[in-house]
Amino acid sequence: MGIRNCNSLDEVRDEIDKVDEQIIKLIASRKNYVKQAAKFKHSIDEIKADDRVDDVLDKVRHQALSLSLSPNLVAEIYQKMIDDMVETEIAQFRNTGTF
Repeated sequence: MGIRNCNSLDEVRDEIDKVDEQIIKLIASRKNYVKQAAKFKHSIDEIKADDRVDDVLDKVRHQALSLSLSPNLVAEIYQKMIDDMVETEIAQFRNTGTF
């Protein structure tokens, strides 16, 4: 991922806005894959998948460290995102009994 050398604060802010747009699109893509995964789950325990959550958090912590980012910050962001997506899946499961 190349970082553009900006010549003004406005340029920096424009580039940050572009990165933010990409991040939002990637989160939406992730959520769509989560929805696909839901088709293969048959219980709330499968939805929660504590072992999988732990694996994901461990993986993103290591990735953060390799990029000189705060592993705690990245893990907190992911935990919030995962919690929200799990809540959505559970609500859907309780409302319909299936996915």
